[in-house]
Amino acid sequence: MKTFLKARMLITTSFGYMDYTLNVAKEFPKVIFEHCSGYKTNPNMATYFGRIEEARYLTGIIAGRMTKTNIIGYVAAFPIPEVVRGINGFTLGVRSVNPKAQVKVVWTNTWYDPVKEREAAVALLDSNADIIAQHQDTTEPQKAAQERGKFSIGYNSDMGKFVGDSVLASAVWEWSTYYINTVQQALNGTWKSHEFWGGLKDGVAKISSISAKVPDSVKKEVDVAHKKILGGWSIFTGPIKDQNGKIVYETGKVVPDGAQLGMDWFVEGVAGRVK
Repeated sequence: MKTFLKARMLITTSFGYMDYTLNVAKEFPKVIFEHCSGYKTNPNMATYFGRIEEARYLTGIIAGRMTKTNIIGYVAAFPIPEVVRGINGFTLGVRSVNPKAQVKVVWTNTWYDPVKEREAAVALLDSNADIIAQHQDTTEPQKAAQERGKFSIGYNSDMGKFVGDSVLASAVWEWSTYYINTVQQALNGTWKSHEFWGGLKDGVAKISSISAKVPDSVKKEVDVAHKKILGGWSIFTGPIKDQNGKIVYETGKVVPDGAQLGMDWFVEGVAGRVK
């Protein structure tokens, strides 16, 4: 990290860099630091992240409508709030249109391991899942689903461009606007430490183009939900039950941001364990 300290701003883009970034920020107070997905700040260090679970909710609507077995597999990296929040958002989207559907989770305990990701997807397909979603860094789960003649939901980028139209849609990050605005603030001297958590409305999270395999009627449902979120509705609005059927948030109650950031429980419809 210190090799880049001739720059006026340094951006670190993984949760695991948080403490290192903070330590270096304290050592070099004249350099601006932006850290992705963390929660520690300093006068010269900000945090930023996005509500990708909003995009996952939309892809969940597609998965809920397209599944025939009512079993949707989810290949997941680590049981941390970021990943749990995404699984919950996706499942809420699924069950908003298909209350009978179940989302099965398999943990890989790695962000990037093509072999483990494929193995997890295959295990889910073997358990009768006919759609595979994921929170990983490769397209192996998507490829495994395609090879079985099944559909998938992508993540990070539009995975349909790499795998084909068996990828029904992807939850996608788009950081360009945020980076441009932040760098401009640094250049004109208006930058201040902050904690940014944007979503669909801010353009940092979005849903990719939707596969031609998805009927127009489903695309319209996605569009309605998309507009609802842009209008200020939270996907974490009650009634919300945990996976044991206990009401955690009553009708109309919204899960507070702090509780979302620390989310360590699954909603109703998820098969798997956080711990």
